[in-house]
Amino acid sequence: MVQDTPVAVINAGGNIFAWDNRCPHRGASLGDGHITDTTVQCKFHLWEFDIKRECAVANDAIKIKSFPVEIIEGEIFVKI
Repeated sequence: MVQDTPVAVINAGGNIFAWDNRCPHRGASLGDGHITDTTVQCKFHLWEFDIKRECAVANDAIKIKSFPVEIIEGEIFVKI
């Protein structure tokens, strides 16, 4: 949680991403889903999201809110 916002921090192929941790479909936790180097799949209804494009694989009009990430001396900082 960052300032009342649930945040999923994802390590995809060594790159760190931070997303709003709510699936835009029904609000399920994306961080609890199946995560690969390229996608995150919601565990409830199996919607898939492209990590780099920050949108649904099947419909790029469905966006995921992301947050800038900065890594300083091994610490991850998420800018809300």
